[in-house]
Amino acid sequence: MRKLLARMAVVALVVGCPAAYAVQPDEIMSDPAKEARARDLSRELRCMVCQNQSIDDSDAPLARDLRLLVRERIATGDSDSQVMDFLVARYGEFVLLKPRLNAHTWLLWLLPPLALAGGGLALWTYSRRRSKFPDTEDQRLLKLTPEEEARLERLLAGQIPPESPPGLPPIASEPVSAKTFSQS
Repeated sequence: MRKLLARMAVVALVVGCPAAYAVQPDEIMSDPAKEARARDLSRELRCMVCQNQSIDDSDAPLARDLRLLVRERIATGDSDSQVMDFLVARYGEFVLLKPRLNAHTWLLWLLPPLALAGGGLALWTYSRRRSKFPDTEDQRLLKLTPEEEARLERLLAGQIPPESPPGLPPIASEPVSAKTFSQS
């Protein structure tokens, strides 16, 4: 019972506590509506230092500067799209966590579905080819014929000398020693 209560207390603390953001108290705008807009925009912008975090979550000094810049632009009366356009013009498309769909980002947007479709097509082709040759036929190809088994038995017993593969010198019937090479 105590373990259950302890687990419930931990879950309540985790769920009940607000997420810790990197936004400092001195950055927060006095108008709650503008602050909400600033937070929403900050979640869509990439920290150029961390590169995998939004500026809302990052503690980097550059992220702080970007958060302040977003709030400054909102305070001057810019709309959300104007703020985003300003930051894209200044820092490039990379500043957006979700890049816009335009001519130079088509590959970025289309490559994942095309790769997924290509992988699916490759698996489908592989399974179709596999179904043409059932496992019983594959096993038959792996087994030796009776003639091959008899030859293998004679080779292992030492009754016949092994043949060398085509294009290679004949296999010596006696072991090669260092003395053989020193005589030549």
